[in-house]
Amino acid sequence: MRVLGVLDLLGGRAVHAVAGRRETYQPVKGTGDALALARWYMRETGVTELYAADLDAIANRPPQDTLVASLAALGAPLWLDAGIRSVSAARHALELAAAVVIVGLETLPSYDALAKICASAGGDRVAFSLDLRNGEPVVTAGDAGAAGVRSEPAHVVAARAAGAGAGAVIVIDLARVGTGLGLDLALIARVREAVPDVTLLAGGGVRGAEDLARLADAGCDGVLVATVLQDGRLGPSDVTAARRLQPSPRR
Repeated sequence: MRVLGVLDLLGGRAVHAVAGRRETYQPVKGTGDALALARWYMRETGVTELYAADLDAIANRPPQDTLVASLAALGAPLWLDAGIRSVSAARHALELAAAVVIVGLETLPSYDALAKICASAGGDRVAFSLDLRNGEPVVTAGDAGAAGVRSEPAHVVAARAAGAGAGAVIVIDLARVGTGLGLDLALIARVREAVPDVTLLAGGGVRGAEDLARLADAGCDGVLVATVLQDGRLGPSDVTAARRLQPSPRR
């Protein structure tokens, strides 16, 4: 199982995300030094891949390109969620040296836009973030949201994204992020059944090493973690052990 260290970026700092309430996020470790946090992940936790969410770009504010490029330059493959809504935005993310561009449901204009991004960037370099809140798909009202998603269950949305060409799907429940409440394993298993041929990752609410084993049993190929790394509930030996976990066979 792949373990990705998460950095939520806001106003040039790494912040501690809790339950998706972005207006309340506070800097990590007091200073919010994102580069220092990324280096710490790589040096002290055994994490070899990074995931960065540019919360300013997601909110349609000026993106944190300089910081993102500096994170990519550290050498660990960087998965980047920067509110990517178009082919040009995806290309820009790749120019910043992102290894994988993430297209989030929260900001997706349409499934057609996702298909065009996948065709341009290559589906193996595109991950679809299945953004949920309490198990329900999160869609911004108006043109920023994906048409028709509100009435469809999460696993159907995931299948549509895979059909558009996304090579990976990330299941993340914003209401669980940073809370240590655990994950909705039944929902994740349903998503796996709906998208048997793509890479599946999950995050939000991970409590420790036991949850990583449960995710593997649910068919996950990887996990996104932040708080459990920062507070020590998930240590270097756990990250190393997680790499030996094999997802349950896909149906």
